[in-house]
Amino acid sequence: MSLVKIAVLDMNNNHANEGMRCILHLIRNVQGNDHAELSFDVFDVRANNEIPDLDYDIYISSGGPGSPMASSDAWEARYFALIDQIFDWNIHNERKKYVFLICHSFQLVTRHLNLGLLSRRRSTSFGIFPIHKTDEGSLDPLLKDLPDPFYAVDSRDYQITDPNVERMESRGASILCLEKIRPHVALDRAVMAMRFSPEVVGTQFHPEADNEGMLRYFLKDEKRNHIISNFGREKYHDMVAYLQDPDKIALTESVILPGFLRQAIHSLSVTLEEPQVA
Repeated sequence: MSLVKIAVLDMNNNHANEGMRCILHLIRNVQGNDHAELSFDVFDVRANNEIPDLDYDIYISSGGPGSPMASSDAWEARYFALIDQIFDWNIHNERKKYVFLICHSFQLVTRHLNLGLLSRRRSTSFGIFPIHKTDEGSLDPLLKDLPDPFYAVDSRDYQITDPNVERMESRGASILCLEKIRPHVALDRAVMAMRFSPEVVGTQFHPEADNEGMLRYFLKDEKRNHIISNFGREKYHDMVAYLQDPDKIALTESVILPGFLRQAIHSLSVTLEEPQVA
């Protein structure tokens, strides 16, 4: 197995966050526990307009703050060009490139491909919530080992709803998860995960979040006071309890992104081992 190169696309625009720490921690865990030959580079997309080329095997694009609506920012056109190039590469090459899109990145790419309606939510979704699998999600290799529902960190002011079924069918995309059931709310449930293609998948939640780091983050006075003042004391205590439950986000963190990396690494190794036709 040759070296697998990973590009981590930092979409946080220089805002302090836990997501990048968690992503890099998961990569290092797979690297160490699986003795995988991995290397990774980080690209500061929004703040420094850094975009990787097609020299990488795996691309992980992070969540981030701010609006995912259309903008004239210089990085946006280059980011979408990379996404289009990866899809095109996978059509024409046996050795595929694999992409995982998290929250902000998921919203951007869904908008770019016109696979659903991107809109601002009436109120911020913030907390640890149940995520419900669709029939396709129950069979998907990334999610099949998780319960239904499973729990994940959700933090967003925007949402993807109203999937464009015709566009999805033409591209072979499928919805894997929907947000929590809200029987008393007459609003569409957001699409929480989508498989864009066999090699490209994304979530509108944060599968990289780990309980230890998030708990440490939430126990800080500033963060605790912010959550209580904006979402209430009960929400805060529920989140702390969920962070201490090994069957909640700790389980999700151990399954989805590590599973994506292992499946991509395995597929890349199989491609290399296949006999080449002269």
